[in-house]
Amino acid sequence: MHPHLSRLSDALSAVNADTPKIHDWGRTLAKVLTGGGRLLACGNGGSAAEAQHLTAELVGRFRTDRRPYAAIPLHADTSTSTAIANDFGADEVYARQVRAHGRPGDVLLCLSTSGASTNVLAAAGVARAGGLITWALTGPAPNPLAALCDEVLSVPSRDTATVQEVHLAVIHMLCDVLERPEE
Repeated sequence: MHPHLSRLSDALSAVNADTPKIHDWGRTLAKVLTGGGRLLACGNGGSAAEAQHLTAELVGRFRTDRRPYAAIPLHADTSTSTAIANDFGADEVYARQVRAHGRPGDVLLCLSTSGASTNVLAAAGVARAGGLITWALTGPAPNPLAALCDEVLSVPSRDTATVQEVHLAVIHMLCDVLERPEE
């Protein structure tokens, strides 16, 4: 087996034990979104792309045609992001948007392979203080983001690509549960 596939297989096997947590997150997210709440998602680089992938699945659709859900990728508004970075610093890019868009009971999903991205940590801190539900998808724990969020799903791999690929699998599992929360 190719080493990349071997690392991915090992990480997926380890995360399989978190399937009940993923189902709980999906059911919780379904209640929040169908009740008029929102999902805010943030990350940097590949994690930002995955945050946007998730929100696209929720605003659009995953497998079934259903009403669109309120889901915002916090990096995707370049005018807002660059204005905040310019006026308040890069560490505030997500935190300021959480203050603007987040309401108590909404969900903030933070994605970080390192679990140490300062702008993501700032967003998680603001979200917790504001009464949002905070979840993290990270690489190996312990890490600062895992300690700051209500719940974490950590991928036990030091390989960034492997962590990101497992995060994408988790995102698709969340979408699947969200569209069929009774199962």
